[in-house]
Amino acid sequence: MKILVIGGTRFFGIHMVEELLKAGHDVTIATRGRASDSFGDRVKRIIIERTNEESIKSTFKEKHYDVVIDKIAYCSKDIKYVMENISCDKYVYMSSTSVYESKHMNTLETDFDGNSNNFVWCDRMAFPYEEIKRQAEYALWQKYMDKKWIAVRYPFVIGKDDYTKRLMFYVEHIVKSIPMNIDNLDHQMGYIRSDEAGKFIAFLVDKDVNGAINGSSKGTISIKEIIEYVEKKTGTKAIIDKEGDVASYNGEPEYSINTEKANALGFRFSELKDWIYELLDYYIQLVK
Repeated sequence: MKILVIGGTRFFGIHMVEELLKAGHDVTIATRGRASDSFGDRVKRIIIERTNEESIKSTFKEKHYDVVIDKIAYCSKDIKYVMENISCDKYVYMSSTSVYESKHMNTLETDFDGNSNNFVWCDRMAFPYEEIKRQAEYALWQKYMDKKWIAVRYPFVIGKDDYTKRLMFYVEHIVKSIPMNIDNLDHQMGYIRSDEAGKFIAFLVDKDVNGAINGSSKGTISIKEIIEYVEKKTGTKAIIDKEGDVASYNGEPEYSINTEKANALGFRFSELKDWIYELLDYYIQLVK
């Protein structure tokens, strides 16, 4: 298949592109051209300005792709620029479980109402992250239901290559005895490993599925469990203090992400607790 990837040179986008290439797809990457990648001559490259509609329109005039995977759309105008200016048979949008206004245990795709009356055409700075991601999905649900598209929703993506270092925050603060302000110590939460996040998107390109789909590793873990593991491994006690550094995952409710729709397609996510402790061991060694 002829596949255009908008973004894809960072974090789990790298895993995704590698999976597409492994499957024999003809991959073109469209970026601003500022980041290097390791794909060599296995991919074609196009330079665009993602937030400029004229750049999208002029660059992709008279081009057609079987699938467009958009890793870096954030707002409704980002969706519009691609959907109205790039010819494709299927559009795959990297959404987020942040669209759920109230995540809970067993969060389903249908828990987000894509036909809400709150839709507006907006740019990336119009609202906080959660709301602009909702607006991007509103655009798909309300303006482009006549086209084939998939909105992939992930919780926090973590792995050795996680540039956000949000999970590593907890490990580093424990190992270095730095006080942390944590407001959700006992909340069970879901995650997905970076390589699986990439593999799942690549898996979807030739599947007969439309609309939203969740992805997440199986099971959940609490910050308390993470802290207790690191304490045991390092012999260091976490310092939890309201005056400490605000923890990365503060504000997150207790939740899990239902992946039955993905499972029905034949994709099997790993068990979270089969690999997260190894990742914590890696972070422990890294911050010592």
